[in-house]
Amino acid sequence: MIDGFTPWPEADVAKYIESGVWTNETFADATSRWASRWGDHTALVHRDRKLTFSSMHEEVEFVAAGLFEIGLRAEDRVVLQLPNSAEFVVAALAMFRIGVIPVFSLASHRDKEIDHLVRVSGAIGYICPVRYRGYDYAELGERIRSRSDFLRHIILAGNDTRSDSRLDLPRGDPKVLPNPAADAASPAFFLLSGGTTALPKLIARTHRDYIYQIRTAANVASLSSLDVYLAALPVEFNFAWGCPGILGTFERGGTVVIADTPSPDECFDLIETYKVTITSVVPTVAVLWVDAQEWEKRVMRSLSRIQVGGARLDPKLAVRIQEVLQTQLMQVFGMAEGLLSMTRLNDNFDVIVGTQGTPISPYDEIVVVDSDGNPTACGVPGELLARGPYTLRGYFCAPEYNDHAFTSDGFLRTGDQAYITSIGNLVISGRIKDVIIRGGEKINAAEIEEQLIACPGVTAAASVAVPDELLGEIHYIFLVGDSPPGSIREIRSWLIARGLAEFKIPDRMEVVKALPLTSLGKVDKKALVVAALNPDSVRSWNISPQLQKDTDNA
Repeated sequence: MIDGFTPWPEADVAKYIESGVWTNETFADATSRWASRWGDHTALVHRDRKLTFSSMHEEVEFVAAGLFEIGLRAEDRVVLQLPNSAEFVVAALAMFRIGVIPVFSLASHRDKEIDHLVRVSGAIGYICPVRYRGYDYAELGERIRSRSDFLRHIILAGNDTRSDSRLDLPRGDPKVLPNPAADAASPAFFLLSGGTTALPKLIARTHRDYIYQIRTAANVASLSSLDVYLAALPVEFNFAWGCPGILGTFERGGTVVIADTPSPDECFDLIETYKVTITSVVPTVAVLWVDAQEWEKRVMRSLSRIQVGGARLDPKLAVRIQEVLQTQLMQVFGMAEGLLSMTRLNDNFDVIVGTQGTPISPYDEIVVVDSDGNPTACGVPGELLARGPYTLRGYFCAPEYNDHAFTSDGFLRTGDQAYITSIGNLVISGRIKDVIIRGGEKINAAEIEEQLIACPGVTAAASVAVPDELLGEIHYIFLVGDSPPGSIREIRSWLIARGLAEFKIPDRMEVVKALPLTSLGKVDKKALVVAALNPDSVRSWNISPQLQKDTDNA
């Protein structure tokens, strides 16, 4: 077992094994199992590339051999930063094959995030495109390696022309490969926490907990070999990877179609061409799809289920999704840390529109508690706590954080505000932690504020989430200082130059003489949200704001 990983308590391990929840199966021989069962059935489609289960297994063997010949071995960690592509899936499965542990990274991550992931995971390898959408990842890799004591392998998926052409992974002779072997209790890969801390925490997902998750989620979604799943969201997200997502679809012998982006133009074409039956999106994408469908009236009769999660879904939008897209909505509340709650296909209208359903496993344990840690009554909001057979017991290499992130009896403090209805459905009503959820991306306010205070001329800063019809929330900042940047464009350029990922860049900015405080002397973020929605309200602070607005997206 690798250092820094927190296992489940022995009593829980015995319980889950005895009950059949956990098995000794691993992802090391997954493609072999799938190929033996579904052979020539189409497994994976991306652009002009189509792989059957048999050819996907062969491709995974070649790439695994290429990585093995480079020198990667079991329990080595490798940061995997590739865009939506067949190559991402093949690379991850190839690492599973030889016991290497991938650390999933967003394509939008830059120096700060990749430095952090390499350092915390102890990664000796980094897989990235040479260049993608105008950004030079090869240069990023070299910068990271120059600052690392242990990163040795920069594996470029592509050619040396530095174009945005097809990604090519290293290949070798499968004869060099050892027999597939892995400990089901050991980490298979790392997901990232959703940004509730300054930099993402690493979440070690084990073979057996994730196999249980994808199979259970596939049961809830009624997946079969006849299904076609559209991966419209980034494939490195837990939602698209395994809720039931890509891996859950493979487990049932279905076909996965990967989209480059979640845009309605691209995705509607893919749905029609490949007869997609199920997909998963965040509310922001759902808005775009509904609006586009009202305008274009595309024929998408095959789409029988659409999962929506990642942010709170407005009930009015929930109704529009079902009416306009003519498909069954499944609301999903999920966490990379584990817990998955879903509405069921046979739930009544009110449950589907107004709740996030119930946990997918009978072994999931959830409780809602007040500020003193006492369980609340039905319908009374509090903080959601969770534990179970696929919910982590500790973030990787984060002992001090784990001390307050978990209760003494192993429940994860999710940071989400929730309540449970009288018939047992979960409703996520807000959040306890200071996070902006912009289009499904989670941005930690404290991280942004730390960056802003380092900006010349800024003495104080606040980052807040402001409601927005399209994105759910937009990212609004307030700056105090003698000579802060004079425009939102200046602060954006400054933050990008510091290596901040672009999805964290603010949408709006106000320069003020002071920040409002609560009676306890803390920044009053509720007042800041009111001010963002109604700039005239800042007059009550008596601070004469200078309003800086920019309608460009970050």
